[in-house]
Amino acid sequence: MARLTPRRVGMGGLVLLAVGLAVLFTVPSVVDGRMNQVIHPAPYAANAAAQALHKTLFVADLHDDALLWNRDLLQRYDRGHSDLPRLLEGPVALQVFATVTKTPKGLNYERNSADSDSITLLAMAQRWPVATWDSLLERALYQGEKLHQAARDSEGRLVVVKNQKDLAQFTQTWGRDPRRVAAVLATEGLHPLQGKLENVDRLFDAGFRMTGLTHFFDNEVGGSAHGLEKGGITPFGRQVVARLEARGMLIDLAHASKPLIDDVLVMAKRPVLVSHTGVAGTCPGPRNLSDDHLKRIAATGGVVGIGYWEGAVCDAAVPSIVRAIRYAVDKVGVDHVALGSDFNGATRTPFDVTGLPQLTQGLLQAGFSPSDIQAIMGGNVQRLLLNSLPPG
Repeated sequence: MARLTPRRVGMGGLVLLAVGLAVLFTVPSVVDGRMNQVIHPAPYAANAAAQALHKTLFVADLHDDALLWNRDLLQRYDRGHSDLPRLLEGPVALQVFATVTKTPKGLNYERNSADSDSITLLAMAQRWPVATWDSLLERALYQGEKLHQAARDSEGRLVVVKNQKDLAQFTQTWGRDPRRVAAVLATEGLHPLQGKLENVDRLFDAGFRMTGLTHFFDNEVGGSAHGLEKGGITPFGRQVVARLEARGMLIDLAHASKPLIDDVLVMAKRPVLVSHTGVAGTCPGPRNLSDDHLKRIAATGGVVGIGYWEGAVCDAAVPSIVRAIRYAVDKVGVDHVALGSDFNGATRTPFDVTGLPQLTQGLLQAGFSPSDIQAIMGGNVQRLLLNSLPPG
């Protein structure tokens, strides 16, 4: 074997480094494609009645995790579930975008510790700012800024809504030209507070208006449906809930443990919601809502967003989504049921966002009236936000 000179060793090291970096920076796109699957790819067929009704709807969805991934919201992709071009094709009038800041390794629905994190490597591989590598707050702020930057670059087609005035103005403009999407910024859990109450104000100032309390692990605010303890609200959590309500930020009980849901419902003075979930009556599961919780959430004036993935509806198919919606409507009335897709949330769904007319068709076939469908597909979310966001 020839003896390698120092120069050759150096060049070889650079080549290996370049290959390693290329692999590292390619991995997020591969992971994205594998984790955010569409069972039936576009295009999607719906009958004439469904298509005609769907075109009249103000469609609103309560949960999309697109900000986590290495994508430009303004570009169309052949992976994942949504982006602005596909939202416009849906068409969707209002989309809630959530920020994901920490997920445990070995993620599962039953029991997760808070001692590990898979997002750190993803942040590095996606070349997020160094400040995000060890700060959950910075990760939330960075993803929020991605949404704001996309809105600035969208020539008015993507509009971040922060208050009632913004939404009222958007709705008027949308009525004249529906080729636009309102965006509301949310968190997937409040671990980005990092145990500091003043960080509620940091999130508010950055445009966050909806806040999940927990995600897949217990945190400083309270218990997760998937955590180790699955406990109720903490003393710090009580302070957080009071501050959220004082700022006009909507509380989202998705992923919350049953005791945490109970505690918040006792405390809440404003409507609460569940952005993406299933109902235990059609699909038992750790985070799917009991009849009692459905009724008590509705009693606050809140809404429940029905998801599209297997964990929410047991079979990721339009009839299963419609069955969960029907069950919830029968329990609490049509004014408290909405859509909560969990698009791009490492989920496998029956369609991407351009397939929503299939859901409209499914609701029609299930006997829902056009006015009921209008409420479920977005009217209820529109009403809740117009009444609950800060005035402006």
